[in-house]
Amino acid sequence: MTVRTRYAPSPTGVPHVGNIRTALFDYLLARHFGGQFIVRIEDTDRQRYVPESVAGIAESLRWLGLEWDEGLDKGGPYGPYVQSERLTAYRAAADRLLAQGDAYACWCSAQRLEEVRAEQARRKQPPRYDRRCRDAAGSAAARREAEAEGHSPVVRFKTPLEGTVSLDDAIHGPLTFDLSTIDDFVLLKSDGFPVYALAYIVDDEAMRITHVLRGDEWIPSAPRHVLVYRALGVEIPVIAHLPRILGPDGAKLSKRHGATSVFEYREQGYLPDALFNFLGLIGWSLDDKTDIISREQFIERFTLDRVVKSPAVFNVDKLTWMNGVYIREMPEARLVETFTEWLDRGLPSSVARPLDRALVGRIAPLVRERVKLLSEVTGYCDFFFMDAVSPSADDLLGNAFASKPADAKAALERATDALEAVGAWTHDEIEVALRALGAQSGMKAGDLFSLVRVAVTGRRVTPPLFESMEIVGRERCIGRLRAAAALL
Repeated sequence: MTVRTRYAPSPTGVPHVGNIRTALFDYLLARHFGGQFIVRIEDTDRQRYVPESVAGIAESLRWLGLEWDEGLDKGGPYGPYVQSERLTAYRAAADRLLAQGDAYACWCSAQRLEEVRAEQARRKQPPRYDRRCRDAAGSAAARREAEAEGHSPVVRFKTPLEGTVSLDDAIHGPLTFDLSTIDDFVLLKSDGFPVYALAYIVDDEAMRITHVLRGDEWIPSAPRHVLVYRALGVEIPVIAHLPRILGPDGAKLSKRHGATSVFEYREQGYLPDALFNFLGLIGWSLDDKTDIISREQFIERFTLDRVVKSPAVFNVDKLTWMNGVYIREMPEARLVETFTEWLDRGLPSSVARPLDRALVGRIAPLVRERVKLLSEVTGYCDFFFMDAVSPSADDLLGNAFASKPADAKAALERATDALEAVGAWTHDEIEVALRALGAQSGMKAGDLFSLVRVAVTGRRVTPPLFESMEIVGRERCIGRLRAAAALL
């Protein structure tokens, strides 16, 4: 058997990381077995349909490196891969079920259905269709009402009134459901568009899908799907309900927990490799101890038997740590290119473009151990590119000189003199000169270095001071020290 998986999102907005995790697992399973990964668009919810979302779906997958084999812009032998282009196939399936007696036309109006649900709520009964159109008399009466009001029927599945239905889930094991709890659900809406329970089964059979991965919120709907599979005579593929993703507070992951779209994480400065790695470990593990896993390792080792049943927590702190690891392990040439791109985005327009890549190459080793998000790069590096910096008096004085601005001013002037006398402008010579000044003047080295750091960089937290001063250069360092002294 050739493994064929599919990611079938609804184009209703920006891709959510939970949906992308499903896409990732589909991709990994297909690649592990040397099969095909298909992307199909399920656009039957026309009220929520957002056309530009299709491009966003493709962009998010490609940014993460989840390249597909069929679907979207690649086409394939079993298309079309957009549900709104496959309506005749769903109509044919619904007609077949009608002819078999496994489905029936329901003419009940939306108003009547609302009244039925309201009465059920009043009686504290579960909301469900009362099966009026299941028998001939009720159907005839409802049809007369519908034709008078000018609306079309829906097609409902004729659910058996008793018994059970079972599904062998690849993650949760055997699941059994009582048919008496399942109503006669809609298969085809009055506008000719199918619901998920019909459309995905028709599409999966046509596209030779062997494995269906989806969130475990679909488990309550699984018995309906099994009924449709059986009625259509379709072999049930391997079905795996993936664990849901929770926020740190144990609630379903949502906007209140922070970013939820792939694009938001991209804009915050996360690397695709890091997000790929992190999402791959939400509900799956290699050996319960390994966190950093390459794409190649994921593909080699990924199987459904290591997917857990219990919900998984989306730990942003772990993702951020992981991103820092990937930044530190990035090849130097790629690191310089990436830092240059983010600096070009973040530095003010007053900084000359194009940026000096050789300069970025000198800076990158100083900050790569500190940066966890690419969006932090500008904050660590902007002073290297500025003609001048503007520290505040409070930052200059800090705790050590808070009540002694005159001492701070004098220290800056002495530091200026000491640095003007330095021969070769290297970080070693700069450090020797400033340490000697501290010893001679009786100042703590840390207090002096902090004062010089803020004066030269405009910041209290920076890359290593002496190496930074070497790159900033003698002239700019001396100028900034004098400007700081004048400020005090």
